[in-house]
Amino acid sequence: MTPSATAAARPTPRGGSPSQFHRKSVVALHAADIPFLIGGAYVVEVYAGVSRSTKDFDLYVRPKHVKAALRALARAGYETELTFPYWLAKAKYGEDIVDLIFRAGNGLCEVDDSWFERARDDELLGVPVKLCAPEEMIWMKAYIMERERFDGADIAHILRCFAAEIDWPHMVSRFGPDWRVLLSHLILFGYVYPGERARIPVAIMADLITRLRSEARTAGPERLCSGTLLSRQQYLVDVQEWGFRDARLEQRVQMNEKDIADWTDAIEKEP
Repeated sequence: MTPSATAAARPTPRGGSPSQFHRKSVVALHAADIPFLIGGAYVVEVYAGVSRSTKDFDLYVRPKHVKAALRALARAGYETELTFPYWLAKAKYGEDIVDLIFRAGNGLCEVDDSWFERARDDELLGVPVKLCAPEEMIWMKAYIMERERFDGADIAHILRCFAAEIDWPHMVSRFGPDWRVLLSHLILFGYVYPGERARIPVAIMADLITRLRSEARTAGPERLCSGTLLSRQQYLVDVQEWGFRDARLEQRVQMNEKDIADWTDAIEKEP
């Protein structure tokens, strides 16, 4: 379904209109019958009216479709690469870049069938497309807490506009053992928008706070640092010097030691 107007009054997007690059990209994937979803800054603008200039166009695909998507974009004249084999591929056309995302950079949030079942219909310059659902966008963005980038504002803006429509039990289940991350963003939302706190269901806050109170009486896994799931740089000292175990090596995370090393080495290569 198309985002409705039943939630908070949503501001009209004020910039960042789709370009022929965006259209060319989605047409190439459509022609190859590759299922994809639009996410990133494009969806934040559609959902919350917040516009920012970016050369990257975020498209989400299932892991099994990444190579086929790269082949389709290569046939359309893009330069392609499997940038990080566990989460990201890129396709460049001139100065513009398509990011093909199939997990988060921390090895979580894999794009699965549910992403597509819950996607919202839209249109991009006459081409039918599907947008990542608000729940999945919040889930993906919740872990981005780098020194130079924090996506909490995107989450607050989406919540302000979509809280009434969100499938809250689904979103809580998405976070699973990382429910504290979700709770931290919901608490921050109430701080950012004091007059909008009622948008977050009381039952959801009560459930998460009950978990928090219960957990406060028990210790977690010994010498585990989960900060590396939030920032690839700021908790390196914990795992490299202070003897904490890296949460990215837990079984539920789709990363191995080489992936972690490559992701860490890339820090110095970025502008």
